[in-house]
Amino acid sequence: MVYNERDVRHEHVIECAKQMMTAARTAPKAKGVDIIEVMMITGEDIMTLSNTLHQIGEDMGRGGLMRDADNIQSAEAVVLIGSREEAMCLNCGYCGASTCGERKPGVPCAMNTIDVGIAVGSACATAADLRLDTRVMYSVGYAALKLGWMPECNYLIGIPVSASSKNPFFDRKRKVQQ
Repeated sequence: MVYNERDVRHEHVIECAKQMMTAARTAPKAKGVDIIEVMMITGEDIMTLSNTLHQIGEDMGRGGLMRDADNIQSAEAVVLIGSREEAMCLNCGYCGASTCGERKPGVPCAMNTIDVGIAVGSACATAADLRLDTRVMYSVGYAALKLGWMPECNYLIGIPVSASSKNPFFDRKRKVQQ
């Protein structure tokens, strides 16, 4: 059997994005407590995410968000990584409070944020090892959060994934709002 790379590329990207999800899951976590949530979107859900992000950009007057909305349309998959809110009870002070008990409502536990960062790094390292094109985008995570796709999370990071001759997520022009 003969396989042309163009005919199997999409399937390969999806399989690699699944490996990115596994890398995020197995990344180290504070106190070994797994509060990470990971999902992947493809197809029409990418357009839904793009449209939502574009609307957020328009509403906020932020051209960069609209640029990101256009940009993710080049993705074959988007990996979303977030965490559930859970204080790690380390009394580390990184959130600004002296103790976890004094942390203000709505202020995330810094360890949760660090866990997401480590998971994102692990996922992106996997993508790099597999020669996929990616970019870490807070804006994409924000739009996914607004869509309610991961309601147990209080913040998300999005990673669009592609395999093309040039990474479509870099060398981007800033979109100016009309």
